[in-house]
Amino acid sequence: MNFTKTKESQLAIFLLILLFCQSCKKSEQIKTEEQISQTPGMVWIPGGIYDMGASDGDRMALPHEKPKHTVKVDGFYMDQTEVTNAQFSKFIEATKYITTAERPVDWDLIKQQLPPGTPKPHDSLLLPGSLLFKKTKESVPNLYDFSQWWRWTTGANWKQPEGKGSSIDGKDNHPVVHVSYEDAMAYCNWAGRRLPTEAEWEFAARGGKQDKIYFWGDLTDKLSSYVNSWEGEFPVDNTQADGFEKSAPVKTYPPNGYGLYEISGNVWEWTSDWYSSQYYQYCKENSITNNPKGPKEAFNPNNPYVDERVIRGGSFLCNASYCASYRVSSRMATDPNTSLEHLGFRTVMDLKTE
Repeated sequence: MNFTKTKESQLAIFLLILLFCQSCKKSEQIKTEEQISQTPGMVWIPGGIYDMGASDGDRMALPHEKPKHTVKVDGFYMDQTEVTNAQFSKFIEATKYITTAERPVDWDLIKQQLPPGTPKPHDSLLLPGSLLFKKTKESVPNLYDFSQWWRWTTGANWKQPEGKGSSIDGKDNHPVVHVSYEDAMAYCNWAGRRLPTEAEWEFAARGGKQDKIYFWGDLTDKLSSYVNSWEGEFPVDNTQADGFEKSAPVKTYPPNGYGLYEISGNVWEWTSDWYSSQYYQYCKENSITNNPKGPKEAFNPNNPYVDERVIRGGSFLCNASYCASYRVSSRMATDPNTSLEHLGFRTVMDLKTE
């Protein structure tokens, strides 16, 4: 047997395999570059394993942010910023879509979300509109009564964010608000995107930092430099130490470790998950860790007549005196049909594969 030729043959085969692998890697790199070119304004979130829920030492954490449980999420693309008025305008122009805040009010739909026997309001109150924030004139002893600072305002919608007669002129780069879950989903369908799951949202918001209270760490000494929130006595006086009374243009504050802007503060963001106050405990007990998509049905003992969705991130109204929802584990439950002055969204997209 000619051992020299045998070794030469083995070497030739090895080189062919090596060249094939390098070709595959180059092909994968080209695909990744092509994918990135098709996702302007988005960043790649690499995915991984993390502990979801309230971080150790978070004194503001609420019961529904616990227990902390281990979760795995696959990689995905996410908008660097919240969807802006300019982006939403293009969607409206292309589709002629009418948001929920602009449609005639359907009492039959509303009464399904209210206690049985609730009387129908006067027709003058059943007009298209949305919820606007109003400062109080004096200190509020009970910060759990949200009705003290929220007002149903006819004529308020994404185009008139502060009520009839207002406009978004000069606010192209502000996040779109007064959008319901249905509105956000309609935009996603048009753009070929989707809303993030709650698990994806928190993983992305942490920016690669494990067990931290905020996306930048655990301290709030430079809060106004990182987040658009309420600084001063809520809901009476906003000192605007962060530079804004209400929403700020996107990319105003530093991004997190994954390049996501205003992932904390500015406006709340829709996720795709139903809200259940018991879901984290269920995950902990049943080891649901791989790309969880939330509970199969909603459950909130404090609001039993509405099937709610999870919103994340906090807003310009968040204050340490009652919620500090710019914490990465903070979550809230909201009626999918509701639109508010401080609620918007950002989209995600899965890696395209052949």
